[in-house]
Amino acid sequence: MAGSSALLNGALTRPINVSPGSRFGLDSFGSSAGAQARQLALQQILTFDTGVSLIGAASGVTASALKTAQDVNAALNGAPALQTVFPNSGLGQQLRQVASIIQVRAALGMNRQIFFCNMGGFDNHTDLLPNQDGLFATLDPALGAFYAATQELGVDQSVTAFTESEFGRTFQPSTGQGSDHAWGSNHVVMGGAVRGGDAYGTFPTLAIGGPDDTDNRGVWIPTLSLDQYAATLAAWFGVGNAALPSVFANLANFTTQTLGFV
Repeated sequence: MAGSSALLNGALTRPINVSPGSRFGLDSFGSSAGAQARQLALQQILTFDTGVSLIGAASGVTASALKTAQDVNAALNGAPALQTVFPNSGLGQQLRQVASIIQVRAALGMNRQIFFCNMGGFDNHTDLLPNQDGLFATLDPALGAFYAATQELGVDQSVTAFTESEFGRTFQPSTGQGSDHAWGSNHVVMGGAVRGGDAYGTFPTLAIGGPDDTDNRGVWIPTLSLDQYAATLAAWFGVGNAALPSVFANLANFTTQTLGFV
């Protein structure tokens, strides 16, 4: 829902990029006889063998995208409208689109789906507290609406939403009442299968230069690793325990591979 993401690429699968609120495919062709003829001509051009591997691969991707767009449009057009009301925010509309595609998973022949949504604005080198207040006020109703939609669809036990980021922020304020990049951050995991209502890991001692600070700015040393976090989600998704170290190369550095929150 937010551009390309390496998380969604597989050995045998490729992602489809979606603009929330938009239809899929080439609607600009129109529905007239002439427009349909032009669209058919494009499809024929995409099957033309130039003998150049790069062109052939690009044509294959485009043809696959057009076919997928037709399938997704047909499935969405045949589904009833969601009753859950989503906030009219960027994240809210991304999650609404996710819920709509989950709703038509059977028509699309899907039994496992992964979606990526994005919410920026957290790089707060200045005015961190008021900025985060506004960001959390956007995040909260969007996640709440998404969970309500999974309940409406009867799939809340089968859908897990989680946040991810590659960095946190320092505890020590910088000029302008912001903070700089650091390690360690808190994340949210949500869904019917989640053992919720608890915090996993050990909260750091909030002391500059304290036992959990790797220097003198509040760069906290996490008590749980990103690999453990991701391995827990991957195990729930169906990756076998024996395969987890192959998927997460650093997992062997930790005694506990999965954290049990789902």
